[in-house]
Amino acid sequence: MPLIISIETATKVCSVALHADGQLMATQSLHVEKSHAESLLGTIDHLLAITHYSAKDLRAVALSSGPGSYTGLRIGTSAAKGLCYALEIPLIAVNTLEAMAHGVQPYNTNQALLCPMIDARRMEVYCLVADAQGNILVPSHPQIIDQDSFQPECSKSPMLFFGDGAEKCKPLLAHESHALFIDGIYPTARYIGALAYEKFQQDDFEDLAQFTPLYLKPFQGKRIENQ
Repeated sequence: MPLIISIETATKVCSVALHADGQLMATQSLHVEKSHAESLLGTIDHLLAITHYSAKDLRAVALSSGPGSYTGLRIGTSAAKGLCYALEIPLIAVNTLEAMAHGVQPYNTNQALLCPMIDARRMEVYCLVADAQGNILVPSHPQIIDQDSFQPECSKSPMLFFGDGAEKCKPLLAHESHALFIDGIYPTARYIGALAYEKFQQDDFEDLAQFTPLYLKPFQGKRIENQ
C-alpha cells in the first residue's frame, strides 16, 4: 500500500495531503499568506499523527512543481527534498496547473476546454490549456491578458477559466460568449496526490540532486535604491 505525502506551496495556499493507494486519507490547507515556512513541516507531522502513520511509512513525497511563487516553490522543494533524503524515498513532481485541471474535471459539465490560471502580478498569469479529458493542448506559460487573449479558442468552443488568475481576468474575458468561469478552485495537495499516484505506479521519479521547480520567470526581488 504506497503511502504518499503531497506538498503544495506554489501560491499563498499551503496544503498537504496524504494518499494511500491513491485514495485520500487526510488533507489540510492554510489560506494564510507566508504560512509556508512556519506551518509546512508541522502540518505534515499533524496529518501523519491523526492517520496513525509515521514518516517511516511513506513510500514517496509528491511536490507541486510550479509554476507559481518563487519563494513558495523554494520552500516546498526544500522540505520535499529533505524528507526524501532523510527517508531514502523518491520525489514525484506534479505540474501545478495540470493538477488544477485534473481537479476541476468533475465540474466541467459542458466538456469545455480547461484553462487554469495562477496570478503572476499585474495582468500576467501562468496558465495552460487542456481539453476536457486533461490532455495538454498548450503547455504552461506566462501570458499577459488582454481583450484578445484566447480569442481563437473561445470562438470555437466553451472554455473554462479558474484559479486566482482567472478572477482578475474576468473583466477582460467575459465578453467572449464561450468564456466560462468557476470560482473556488485553487492549487491544493489533494489534486497533486491524485496525479502522483499515477506517476508512482510508472516509477516516474525525479533526480533529487538535479530537480528544480518550474519557475517560468526569473526571480524579481524588490530593488533597494541607494539613499
